[in-house]
Amino acid sequence: MAVFYDQLKRKIELPQVPTSIISVVPSQTELLFYLGLDEEVVGITKFCIHPADKFKSTIKIGGTKQLNIELIKELKPDLIIANKEENDQSQIEALTTLCPVWISDISNLDKAYDMILTVGGLVDRKSQAQSLVVDIKHQFKLFITPSLHFKTAYLIWRKPYMVAGRHTFIDDMLQKCGLINVFNSDRYPEVTPEMLIAANPEVVLLSSEPYPFTQKHVDDFKTLLPNATVILVDGEIFSWYGSRLLHGPAYFRRLIENITPKQ
Repeated sequence: MAVFYDQLKRKIELPQVPTSIISVVPSQTELLFYLGLDEEVVGITKFCIHPADKFKSTIKIGGTKQLNIELIKELKPDLIIANKEENDQSQIEALTTLCPVWISDISNLDKAYDMILTVGGLVDRKSQAQSLVVDIKHQFKLFITPSLHFKTAYLIWRKPYMVAGRHTFIDDMLQKCGLINVFNSDRYPEVTPEMLIAANPEVVLLSSEPYPFTQKHVDDFKTLLPNATVILVDGEIFSWYGSRLLHGPAYFRRLIENITPKQ
């Protein structure tokens, strides 16, 4: 019997190495496939779009917050990997009656490293997970955080507008870019156009997910905040905390080159 603890400090007992795994978090699904668990992953969500070939061939068990519990039961998993923020608490609690459920809770890069290493241990891919973390750390070591200190608003949703606040993984990535979050509230507060104007950001980043902002919205924000630099950004790079982190530093380097505040 192997004993692990998830990031909520819950005890997880696995009688054997899992052979039937369901992941209900896109970034962690991508990580599992990166670790070579092509046969072991039997169920994913409709938002687990990477890698594309695995998305096409793996059974979908609903959305991250609208899981098909009956279908999950039919797949007979011996491990489910979830996330405190991305999944519905009541559904995850229901799933704990089926099999062990390991839950991540990630608000910064160090917790992402811990998740990768622990998941590697859970699925008997410890050395692969360790190598991945070494590679990601190397990429971030090569990326020197610039001294920009530009006041920044990171939008994740529209109608109502929602931003990434403090104590989020996105906020940690903003800090890695040398950007200062203009919103001090925790998690993902709703904001009004008036609040955005009052915050007076020098940079506005419009994420590609969960809301798919487009050039039309860039134009709208340029009208609302004429003194701000408004840029569409890859939400996966800013919010996926698995193997996609390998691509983060190079992307951030290119992004910073495009930030030229007007104020």
